[in-house]
Amino acid sequence: MTRPLLLVGQPLLAPLLPVLRAEYDVIALWDDPDPAALARVDAIVWAGEFPLDRALIDAMPQLRLIACFTVGYDGVDLDLARTRGIAVAHAGAANADDVADHAIGLMIAHRRWIVGGDRHLRAGQWTIKAKTRTWSMGSARLGIVGMGAIGIAIAERAQAMKMQIGWWGPRPKPGLAWPRADSLMALARQSDIVIVACRADESNRGMIDAAIMEAVGADGLLVNVARGQLVQEAALVEALTSGRLGGAALDVFDPEPTDPARWKDVPNIVLTPHTGGATHEAVGRMLETLRANLAAHFAGEPLPARVV
Repeated sequence: MTRPLLLVGQPLLAPLLPVLRAEYDVIALWDDPDPAALARVDAIVWAGEFPLDRALIDAMPQLRLIACFTVGYDGVDLDLARTRGIAVAHAGAANADDVADHAIGLMIAHRRWIVGGDRHLRAGQWTIKAKTRTWSMGSARLGIVGMGAIGIAIAERAQAMKMQIGWWGPRPKPGLAWPRADSLMALARQSDIVIVACRADESNRGMIDAAIMEAVGADGLLVNVARGQLVQEAALVEALTSGRLGGAALDVFDPEPTDPARWKDVPNIVLTPHTGGATHEAVGRMLETLRANLAAHFAGEPLPARVV
């Protein structure tokens, strides 16, 4: 019996090939498959943060499923998929807890001067005459942008730390224990720390602009664990350099990988290379969800983690 033909999109997904080839015929996009092979593709496995070109979709007339290995799917044109009758699936909330842990870690690392203190000590600047004071976490006002699975997980952790929690998103969510601000600007003004944890699309590109940063303020902290495109990076560099924003902690950038020279002389910042959701356990859950999405699709059953 002929097995379904899958196309795997990015070299970073190469470790999936042995698992997928046990159940499907698989070709890799980076091997430059011929047009005849692309014309027979039933499904594509994609890293959802990367743009999926319309030309590639046009080359696959039999395509019926875009299966994002990742939780994010902002690189996929959902309207085009709907028009073509192509289902889109993702990894659900597979890494929500890990991203939330990372966000809390970035927040603590900056506010309690853990990274800065490490550098201070290693540089031989710790003397008996001076001791740096940091900011407490308890009672600090935390504003969360986006209250999906990651935002809720962040709020639950922050609540255990006795922080004051508020949030903002474009739509109310009845039943949440934390108050929704009237606007993003209102959230920024009432928060000591703002964590960006919302889904990215073209409608909210650059939503964290110079005005929002100034509202967070000279003693405030901005944390981004969502997507780099949500924050206007040039404005962020200027706000940190001028002191209009107290600090930032970033796990995501625009573009990625980011140029380290961009951050060389930027003060009061903690950086990690998009590792928030990249735990062994989360990747294992993502693989399980991918396999379940593929199996359900080819069995004609509902997708476990369908987007459209």
